[in-house]
Order: sequence, then structure tokens, then C-alpha cells
Amino acid sequence: MNALASKRFAGASPESRSVLSVSGDGLSSRNFDLLSRYIYDYSGIKMPSAKKTMLEGRLRRRLRFVGIDGLDPYCDYLFNDGGLETEAIHLIDAVTTNKTDFFREPTHFDHLTNKALPDLVAKGHRRLRVWSSACSIGAEPYTLAMVIEDFIEAKGGPDYSILATDLSTDVLRVAKRGIFSTAMIEPVDRERRKRYVMEPRDPGRGEVRIHPKLRSKVGFGRLNLMDRCYTVGDAMHVIFCRNVLIYFDKKTQEQVLSRLCDKLLPGGYLYVGHSETITGFALPVRQVANTVFQKV
Repeated sequence: MNALASKRFAGASPESRSVLSVSGDGLSSRNFDLLSRYIYDYSGIKMPSAKKTMLEGRLRRRLRFVGIDGLDPYCDYLFNDGGLETEAIHLIDAVTTNKTDFFREPTHFDHLTNKALPDLVAKGHRRLRVWSSACSIGAEPYTLAMVIEDFIEAKGGPDYSILATDLSTDVLRVAKRGIFSTAMIEPVDRERRKRYVMEPRDPGRGEVRIHPKLRSKVGFGRLNLMDRCYTVGDAMHVIFCRNVLIYFDKKTQEQVLSRLCDKLLPGGYLYVGHSETITGFALPVRQVANTVFQKV
């Protein structure tokens, strides 16, 4: 359990931690406030009142697995009966959004190919460490592997490894398998498909698998961007943190970005989503392209 969330609820008064009965099958206002506060403390994800119906729907799916009949008893189990000790990860898995595509926001991959990789190689880096810090089901790290493999084939180097992390254990299980629907793989052009995607013998299966050569380059692990320290090993040459900052408030965004910069080598590159900004944050980076930054 996230330390801040644990401390906050452990120190709360019995009155504030109590869960009121709810009418029908919905969450009471107090239950929703309790859950949204916990989700924010644990993951940094904002859960405004407009998302109450969405939260109820996702938690109902979880109820089937834990065998609890109703959202009210589930909240009581979480906050009064110690259920968070085992249920916290599953709760967060249920509420996280994991929108992802291959070659999403393609200008980033163009920049990586034409600017970042040549620059890093010119500076003498012969083994690159790349981090996909919100990897979802794996489309981003596997896209990165395709792009870097293309560069290696054309330029003769460098070697590389990709670390792919996410808060959700559910999406990490999918990502590790490297199996995707044929519809999801459509953004990958035909030449890359020939080299990096394995087609099934039976086309009717409607799915493909990423080639073992690429899968061997990507290591997956669970990481919460709200943690105060990122245990990811040596500093990174490239970090992708795209389309996750939008779920955080400004204070949390700056904290996360600061910790990411701590794990970025001087001269390394940070990519954020096209709808995200770091304007006004005190970070050791300079902008080199749209939503692309280099550590100084």
C-alpha cells in the first residue's frame, strides 16, 4: 500500500473512516469521497464527482471476483475490515484508464529516430537505457523497440534495453505476453509487421504476437509514479511519460516530472504527451521539440 495513503487512513478518526449505508446499489457521497481520496493518495489520479458513475461501474465488476454483494459492503470491507491490505492493487487496477496504441503521437518516434538517437550515439553512448514509464498493455515499449531496431539496422548500433512500467498489474500481464488483436496492430506499417510481428497460422484467430527478438529487449515491472523514489537502476538516456500527467494535479505533475528528471542522464530526452505541458515547473530541461525536452 502507498505509504501516504496508509498513513492518511490509519490516522483518520473513526467517524471520518466510517462508511454509511447506501440506498440502492450506488455509492453514497461519503463513500465516493472516501474512495476518491484514497485513490488520489495512492496513485495521484483525480476522481472528480463527474466520474462517480464510471467508478461505480468499474467497481461492480470487481465485486464479482471478491464475492461481495454491493458497493456499500465493499467499502466497509476496504476501510473498516482491513481489506486494503490485499485489495489495494486490485482497486487501483479497476479504476485506472489504459488507452494506448502502436505509434501513438508518431512525431515523437520521428524525433527519436532523426534527432535523439543520432545525438546520443554521436556522444559515444553505445548502450542505451530507455524507459516507458506508463506502458499500459505494451504498445508504447514495443513501438520503441521497433523504432530502435530500425535505427540499428540502418546505422549499425547502438545496443539497448527498454524498461516498461505501469501501476496496473492487469495491463502488465497483457504486455508481457505481447499478443494483440490484428485491429490494434494496424498502425504498424507492412514492412515492420514482416520483421517484428508474428502472424498466426490461422488468420481467423484475429491476433498476432510481437517477435521474440523485441520481447527480449523489454523488461516489465510494476511502478507507482507516486512513489518518492523510483527504483529503476541506472539513469536513463530516454524516458517516455506520455498521457498520464493529465490525470494529476499541478503539484503532483511537478513532483513526478522532477523524479523522472532525476533518473535521466544529462543530455537525455524526456517525452510527454501532446496534451501535456511542463510550463512553469522548475525542471533541469530545455525544450527541443513539441513536448520533447532534453536534460541540461
